[in-house]
Amino acid sequence: MSGTQRCTKIENKTFENSLMEYLDGRAKPAERRAVEDHLSACAECRTRAEEFRVISEVLDELPVFSPSPAFDASLRARIAAEPARRGFWSRTWLPSPRLAFAVTALVCMSVWLSSMPRVAPIQPPATQMSADADFGMIRDLPVLENYDLLSKFDALSELSVPPATASREVTKETR
Repeated sequence: MSGTQRCTKIENKTFENSLMEYLDGRAKPAERRAVEDHLSACAECRTRAEEFRVISEVLDELPVFSPSPAFDASLRARIAAEPARRGFWSRTWLPSPRLAFAVTALVCMSVWLSSMPRVAPIQPPATQMSADADFGMIRDLPVLENYDLLSKFDALSELSVPPATASREVTKETR
């Protein structure tokens, strides 16, 4: 990349990550070499690297503040000294808001469903047979199961077959 070309945002973002590792001394040798090659070719990134280097030096000059050894103990003592908050839902005789809402919703749904009128299931006309018709079918079942009787039943041979059906049967049998 020449010094006059600008880095795209994606290249610049990935380069900044590599640059931070380079400036901190955490970059691997291959990455270090790639960053140095890019810095020698790109003036914009070279300026950016110098800005990061200056900021890093300023931050290194700041004194390090550390809390006193008693800070943790005094903070815990202050937290323990705070009075416990007693909200509406924190009383022992009231359940949690989620549980109260769930129980209320369940009761409301039960009352609503029990107040709805009961509707008999709608049956199709074919299934609305009387008990006599059901008994008649059960009574005739052995006859229907006897294939030999049905195949030799003379009343079936007297039925006329429509011509279109007869021609289809002939063609099926001849195949």
